Amino acid sequence: MQDFQPEKMAEAAVAFGFSHAAPLDPDTLIVYDEVRDMCAADRCGLYGHCWTCPPACGSVEQHRQQISRYRKGIIVQTTGQLEDAFDFETMQSTQKEHQATFHRYAEKLRPSLPGLLALASGGCDLCECCTYPDEPCRTPEQALSSMEAYGLFVSEVCRKNDLPYTYGNDTITYVSCYLWNDPHDAT
Repeated sequence: MQDFQPEKMAEAAVAFGFSHAAPLDPDTLIVYDEVRDMCAADRCGLYGHCWTCPPACGSVEQHRQQISRYRKGIIVQTTGQLEDAFDFETMQSTQKEHQATFHRYAEKLRPSLPGLLALASGGCDLCECCTYPDEPCRTPEQALSSMEAYGLFVSEVCRKNDLPYTYGNDTITYVSCYLWNDPHDAT
């Protein structure tokens, strides 16, 4: 029987390639309307343009209800060392590395953890151009919403789960999480 305890899963996530990982208590997750309001400001350019971002990804209340059903989780991070505050090349390559590792790990976990909720760092990047709103999502089983799209204040999630959000000057850290229920529990 595979061990789905958050401590073991966090260790496995680091071995898989993340820089840092820690158990996440789903009871610490607060879904904020204000975070979703920040999404509406469309700083990333995905608001209203992607199936996994607001408003298409569901309402704040839907996310509150969905998250409340989970009992276990981990936070995963990828940290990059920047040459200086303007090292956009490393920022982008670290983000790309994090997203790729996050997708691969989600695919590894899904067969053993039905109902896994994987919340990424930033919007879905599986397709070069999202079909929203004209056609259904091409890859609904693999498409991922972000922690922010779910209304989570990422630095607070880290703090409440005893994982640093930053790792010093001239670093960049991307944060994601996985939530699940133990498939052996009859809950």
